[in-house]
Amino acid sequence: MEVSPPILELRACNKGFGDGDVREDVLKDISLSVKAGEFVAVLGFSGTGKSTLINLMSGLVTPDTGEALFKGEPITGPGPERGLVFQSYSLMPWLTVRGNIALAVDSVFPKKSASERREIVDRYIDMVGLSHATDRRPAELSGGMRQRVAVARALAMSPEVLLMDEPLSALDALTRANLQDEIERIWEADRKTVVLITNDVDEAILLADRIVALNPNGSLGEQFDVNLPRPRDRTAMNHDPVFRAIRAKVTKYLMDVGIAAKIEGVRTLPAVTPIHGTPAAYAEAAKTLRSDRYLEFSALHKIYPTPKGPLTVVEDFDLKVQNGEFISLIGHSGCGKSTVLTMAAGLNPISKGGIILDGSQVVEADPERAVVFQAPSLFPWLTAMENVAVGVDRVYPKASQQERQDVVEYYLERVGLADAMDKPASELSNGMKQRVGIARAFALSPKLLLLDEPFGMLDSLTRWELQEVLMEVWSRTKVTAICVTHDVDEAILLADRVVMMTNGPRARIGKIMNVDLPRPRTRKNLLEHPDYYAYRNELLTFLEEYEHGSVKKQEAA
Repeated sequence: MEVSPPILELRACNKGFGDGDVREDVLKDISLSVKAGEFVAVLGFSGTGKSTLINLMSGLVTPDTGEALFKGEPITGPGPERGLVFQSYSLMPWLTVRGNIALAVDSVFPKKSASERREIVDRYIDMVGLSHATDRRPAELSGGMRQRVAVARALAMSPEVLLMDEPLSALDALTRANLQDEIERIWEADRKTVVLITNDVDEAILLADRIVALNPNGSLGEQFDVNLPRPRDRTAMNHDPVFRAIRAKVTKYLMDVGIAAKIEGVRTLPAVTPIHGTPAAYAEAAKTLRSDRYLEFSALHKIYPTPKGPLTVVEDFDLKVQNGEFISLIGHSGCGKSTVLTMAAGLNPISKGGIILDGSQVVEADPERAVVFQAPSLFPWLTAMENVAVGVDRVYPKASQQERQDVVEYYLERVGLADAMDKPASELSNGMKQRVGIARAFALSPKLLLLDEPFGMLDSLTRWELQEVLMEVWSRTKVTAICVTHDVDEAILLADRVVMMTNGPRARIGKIMNVDLPRPRTRKNLLEHPDYYAYRNELLTFLEEYEHGSVKKQEAA
């Protein structure tokens, strides 16, 4: 049987940037072939060279050594046979949806009649579900809709290969899931050859025939065939043993090559006590007796005045939290998760009801309640150490300067920043900035740690790494914690209990799930636990019931 040649091929490609001492080798000896009609997902951590790889395929950059080939011929530059979709939308702001797509179609098919070109534009606008928004400009569209325009524009050029560079990573979870479904449907309809750059393991498994891993050093890693029937349903796949096996294998590989190096702590924490009286040393914190009513939310309401009358965002939120317990708060966008958290932090006035922490009413912000937001809010002109010290100096007034510095250095080391303590915040990556935010929160030795989607702005694999960091540091302090998240796997990994919220307005607790999984936890260990997918299914089922606001149990008394 004759084997058809690959449509796209990289042969022993090396690519770097810069010269001399400042040269950085990004890709090393990459050999990869893609068959016509194949859907390949390239998966790796940030900084592994994924975008450079797809730029080689597109012709935006050329290899230093080796060859990049399309249908056996050298790629010398971009061409319409290779359509590109980037993470950023790159739309013309003054043109409508139709105008943006027509611009591309007119340039690729100048010999077609106006009616033929219009038909092509209409077909792809309809394919991505934007017929109702044809005459809107990008500023009038949501992020998800703008990315649909970018996908439609690339497809309308009728490329033989579609190259997609993390096209969904900037979108919220629900929009991302909807666009994943659309990409699979479009691929099934046209059977284009697709290369997708992604950092999301589930996205890769949902969409791809084959997953190619990129190692952190820029070399090609292991490859995984995805032998799952199509179309693929993310909830149904949760029950599929083949899906579970692939997911565990890919996750284990990425964890081993990307998060294998654990931080070995050499610093010790001084036995100093903060102003709010919680013991700082983790050994003492771990000994603290648990109380079923250490933190209590009682008939909590949040009501905002509007021109049309009062709007109840959160209604009758009742929850008792034990000392040392870790709670995950999950639900769709707009369900009031962050509202509950900011009320607990004292940053948002309580409309009705109350919050009691360790016997005292929560009224206003206090360092006894440390908050880590999605954006860590660092002072850009201060170093990592100085940013953490700002809070530490305030809450340890009786400690010596050396003791306070020891606290700062201990937690920066624990989050993996031992070698970056003296770097200004402005020079840190997003992931490093969030590590500083986590270190700062723990260094306050708070009674309550509040995390508001702390990893929401990071790529999936960096989130994994910081989740491991968070779990490692939390296991030493056993601080009472609440984490708002939209990530099912994150919720299970972190929590003793997952609190599921109904859709807003008038959002309330819909269900509480106890997570009886052994600690300390790692992602690899959880995937191997026989009960893990039962917990995952319970969360996915709840969220699916409330998707698009289809269920409104909150109307019940």
